[in-house]
Amino acid sequence: MMTTGATAQDKPAYKLFTKKGKPVSYGNMLQELQKADVVLFGEQHNDPIAHWLQLEAAKDLYKAHQGNVVIGAEMFEADVQLVLNEYLADQVAETNFEQEARPWPNYKTDYKPVIRFAKDMGIPVVATNVPRRYAAMVASGGLEALDKISDDGKRYLAPLPVTVDMNLPGYKKMIGMFGGSTHGSVKSEHIVQAQALKDATMAHFILQQVKNGKKVLHLNGAYHSDNFEGIGWYLKQQQPQLKLQSITTVLQDDLEKLQEEHQEKADYILVVPASMTRTY
Repeated sequence: MMTTGATAQDKPAYKLFTKKGKPVSYGNMLQELQKADVVLFGEQHNDPIAHWLQLEAAKDLYKAHQGNVVIGAEMFEADVQLVLNEYLADQVAETNFEQEARPWPNYKTDYKPVIRFAKDMGIPVVATNVPRRYAAMVASGGLEALDKISDDGKRYLAPLPVTVDMNLPGYKKMIGMFGGSTHGSVKSEHIVQAQALKDATMAHFILQQVKNGKKVLHLNGAYHSDNFEGIGWYLKQQQPQLKLQSITTVLQDDLEKLQEEHQEKADYILVVPASMTRTY
């Protein structure tokens, strides 16, 4: 029986493009990712395709680097590294880990598969994000608020002082989103500084692994690495020769062509149908 074009169409779950908008296969992208010291995989936090592809990338980079790979995760704050290590080493029960590591509400659906893979393969997982209490301090009082933190607390931060380039387009856009100089009683510059503290801290813990000779696959919200800013900017400030590759995740109604607004957002753009079901 003949079928119409509409009913005969494939329904791809994703399509990959280069930053210039050229379609690219997963295999060709992987070849480039394998050459990198650091891969920043920017996700939409509730996108099931991005989470699945992160898991696949982790498996393939693990094979390519003969196990010499580390997974870094924005989703865990640096002060839970001990319980994360204990869980990965099978020293504490999964229930204790999930209670004490302060995982995000969508951990079980979106991040547990990659953490379980890391555990099974003996891959270290690095909690790279700044503890949220310190980000909150900066959001309300600016970076100078960090001067009050003890030396023990500063172990979970990028080395101070953290330099913030307020002229970076992403940070300038944030200031605009929060209404210019103030947003309610909180200065928008402080909100940007809190974002920058997260970016700088994640870059700091990534570079610690690079200096130890590890290859790093880092999972983070796309806004922390889009447009080669955020984490990537801080990485390059400290190590300009670093081999860095980035991926971002975007939604489009049509997967045939990369929309111009998404070009140059990252080395590779993962395009997911706008109708894709969300995990929350």
